[in-house]
Amino acid sequence: MQIEAPLPKKPRMLDQFLLPFIKSRSFPYLWLSQLISMLGGSITTVILPMVVYSLTGSTTMMGLVMTAYMLPYVLMLPLSGWIVDRYDRVRIMMLSDIVRFIVMLAIAVLIFSDTLSVQMLFGLVAIYGLMEGLFHPAYSAVRATVFTPDIRNAANALTQMSNQGVRIIGPVLGGLIVSSMSASYGFGLDALTYLLSYLCLLLLVKKSLYAKQNKPAPSQSNPSFSWRREFLEGITILKGHPWLWITILAFCFSNICFSGIIVILVPWLFKVHLGLDPLMYGIGITCSGAGAIAAAFIFGSRTQWQHRGLFAYGAVILSGAALLAMPFTTEPILLWALMAVEGFGLMIFGLIWETSLQELVPPEAFGRVVSLDLLGSFALLPLSYFLVGWIADQIGGVITITIFASIGLAIVGSVLCVPAIRRFQ
Repeated sequence: MQIEAPLPKKPRMLDQFLLPFIKSRSFPYLWLSQLISMLGGSITTVILPMVVYSLTGSTTMMGLVMTAYMLPYVLMLPLSGWIVDRYDRVRIMMLSDIVRFIVMLAIAVLIFSDTLSVQMLFGLVAIYGLMEGLFHPAYSAVRATVFTPDIRNAANALTQMSNQGVRIIGPVLGGLIVSSMSASYGFGLDALTYLLSYLCLLLLVKKSLYAKQNKPAPSQSNPSFSWRREFLEGITILKGHPWLWITILAFCFSNICFSGIIVILVPWLFKVHLGLDPLMYGIGITCSGAGAIAAAFIFGSRTQWQHRGLFAYGAVILSGAALLAMPFTTEPILLWALMAVEGFGLMIFGLIWETSLQELVPPEAFGRVVSLDLLGSFALLPLSYFLVGWIADQIGGVITITIFASIGLAIVGSVLCVPAIRRFQ
């Protein structure tokens, strides 16, 4: 009697997400570091607007606070890409964590002692933005090295899923802290997470898990001319890939519309326009994170996706449509559903963008290219935050959301007319 050999088992979806932990010794430390600091950041996302609106009640002032954060961030980017490609990227992240720990602790102490002023908040938020502008290119460059092709989709998706999972906990926790205690406790908890993140990165360095994989080679040219030459090399790499430079250019303008709504007017919609408790806004951000987790789970379940250009931009249109519908919704549960759709669409786009960068950009130039990406995407955000806040004070937040969401959708739709975007695989 002939016995048939058993059929090989199909790999389980769970196994796909376990690959980064199995195949990379660096991944767990990097993943845990960012996960912890994301918890604090998600709490502050809810608390900061509540503090500003409590102090001033003005969307214009909220726009100015966010401008104070974004302007140093943007100004830092051209230099940070050069720094990241020349020096130890993990130690750059560690420096940023320590400074952000000090900033968050200072805000917590000032709120606790009832001495925080808007002027002080401007200065501290500006320092925070400067460190963010240094941190993000370094973190992106480390990810590009650690997330090797065999684990790339799963590692990117798992990182985003866990970060968004924290966003489910953090905003609700932030809303509870503001409602039942004091905002100072939220900023203090944020400070603690940056300290813990620093310790995770310290372990990564001590165990020499990252240094053996990637250490950017110093430039051999004259240092006085190195920055300009290497910056131009990053531009040359971008010009060789229409998908990259067209998308960066498009989002330079569409981010003005969408980010201004999300950061300035969605909190206003909850707290001022509808008069809802801060916890309701926290739940809304949680729903956005839940939508993003669903997107990351779907994306990470496959190693390859076809028609990525159409998929990415279609997801952004979905998010923009959700933002456009928000001002015409008065029920919290419908607002939460729209925020889940917004989070889903932006996460799909973000994952496709991140993986395409890691595929197309050489590791030794990744810091410069990603700094150009961030610069192009965020250069006009300081203007956006001020403009959206000021216009909302003049003509009303509902009309402002409608106008800016419509313009953003028109920009994204026009980019889809470009063959290089539609055909990107």
